[in-house]
Amino acid sequence: MSDKSDATSAIPDEIPDCPHCGKPEPLCICESIEPIENKIKLLILQHPQEQDRALGTARLAALHFPDAVVKIGLSWPSLSKALGRTVHDPSRWAILYLGSAKVADLDTDKEIVAINRKGELEEHQRAILGDIEGVVLLDGTWSQAKALWWRNAWMLKCQRVILGPKRASRYGVLRKEPRQDGLSTIEAAGLLLAGLEKRPDIAETLNTSFERMLARYREVQDEMPELAPKPKKKDYRGYKGRKGAKKGVKKGAKKAVKPRAK
Repeated sequence: MSDKSDATSAIPDEIPDCPHCGKPEPLCICESIEPIENKIKLLILQHPQEQDRALGTARLAALHFPDAVVKIGLSWPSLSKALGRTVHDPSRWAILYLGSAKVADLDTDKEIVAINRKGELEEHQRAILGDIEGVVLLDGTWSQAKALWWRNAWMLKCQRVILGPKRASRYGVLRKEPRQDGLSTIEAAGLLLAGLEKRPDIAETLNTSFERMLARYREVQDEMPELAPKPKKKDYRGYKGRKGAKKGVKKGAKKAVKPRAK
């Protein structure tokens, strides 16, 4: 669901990974994960090149739910194959894919919105969202999520949904999102499942877990920077300077060819 950050680096092989969350053990928070009994099923499809073990949240989100499934790959023949069990009606599964669609461009103030293939609001929002039995999340950068979407034609049989979160991602400066509605996978799962099941406690539990993960990351930054590097500062001033210089050249060029008044 989220974009890559500058705060990623190669992790030494000698540091073991947690067999449950997949993170290097100094970053693991599995001991504090609170199980959630929910009704709507969760399937997370992770792009194989999404390798940000330090700040990734897909497996962390799945660990909260007893029946959640995480699959790594590029394509599957059907929803049933991806999930590992038969799905009789894919239309009752919601797939979160933002693409170019934005809730801010639609006539609604809802945080969860069902849209059609044209990116327009579906009619009977309450009935559609109230009938959802499972949720599919795409884990990876924006371009990786797009690749998963285009490689799996069966996703068009699912109900596409988009999110219009009231607040920005808790990643903050650790991982900058290109859009206001860009959330981590665990935040998206919390917002979506809590809204569909009308259970705010689901979002609260997942967000608390995410905040704990980020706090652990920051704790490790000073002692083991190879595991939790600080994000690189971008030279925006230099960028603006170069941009301004280019504009100056263009303006000068225009003045040079401007005919003199008689």
